[in-house]
Amino acid sequence: MSDVSRGSGTGRGFDRDRDEEGRARSARPRDGLGRPLPYGAEGVERQPEGVVRSPGETIVEAQALLDAGRPFHAHEVFEDAWKSGPDEESGLWRALAQLAVGLTHAARGNATGGARLLRRGATGLTAWREASGRHRPYGLAAQELETWAATLAAEVERSGKPVDAATRAPRLTGPA
Repeated sequence: MSDVSRGSGTGRGFDRDRDEEGRARSARPRDGLGRPLPYGAEGVERQPEGVVRSPGETIVEAQALLDAGRPFHAHEVFEDAWKSGPDEESGLWRALAQLAVGLTHAARGNATGGARLLRRGATGLTAWREASGRHRPYGLAAQELETWAATLAAEVERSGKPVDAATRAPRLTGPA
């Protein structure tokens, strides 16, 4: 809880956790899928927010988190790239964040939300590729990711059962 404090009142009769800049940010620990746990419970280490990485570093970090079954945390890495990168790449990183959060929902058992976000991410990735003319940005296997997302979306809708995030994690890069 070093970067987040508890009990910074809002003046509305309840206390909210705040980060060092005073923004509301929950200090509750989180599990590997980003779900809040009770205060004092053992959680997984949170991704630091606002980290500026190169595109290659972003992809490597996100892939490691996906492989570890932590797609929620991979989404935060993509979100950092979305917010800190050049405007013309925001659609790419936003689409990848949506794919990661879609996998998060699918792993949590939210079939509707998971399928919706997987499809939204795939559509965003397709739109970005077509608009930019870049089909393998930073070595990303963009078309394969779109296929992966559509396949997983259909599966979670059909079964309605949670998926294992680590075994269903996509490969972000692939052969040219």
